[in-house]
Amino acid sequence: MADEDSLGDYPSEIAEYLTGFVSSVGSVQNVIQTLMSVSKGDSLKLGTLEQAKLDLMSVYALNSLFWMYLVTQGVNPKDHGIKQELERIRTNMNRIKEITDKKQAACLDKDAASRFVRNALWVGKDTKPKDSMGKHSKPRKGN
Repeated sequence: MADEDSLGDYPSEIAEYLTGFVSSVGSVQNVIQTLMSVSKGDSLKLGTLEQAKLDLMSVYALNSLFWMYLVTQGVNPKDHGIKQELERIRTNMNRIKEITDKKQAACLDKDAASRFVRNALWVGKDTKPKDSMGKHSKPRKGN
């Protein structure tokens, strides 16, 4: 890859963009090397959902890099099969998000709710409604 010294050959308007691009490519390369260095045995310690998230993130990142490669080669990626692949990955990411949201959603304990309603509406046979001025109320001491 060309180093930053060779950027002087390009117009000054795009030199800053190219410098940013070179640093971004270096960052992506570091992340990919980190992902590749993790053995499959280490990633098996993840739960099923976390493993699926990791796999989808990796595949999406690699396909996005391929999209960018096609753009740099002058190929319209919208006319390439990579667009359908990215859409498929996005669909799966949305499905995982729905599953995660469903797990985090509050669930209703039907038995507890029915006991709560039953007890709130229950009036015993022996209970008579008491009003504050009626004959069933106890007289206060000192009156």
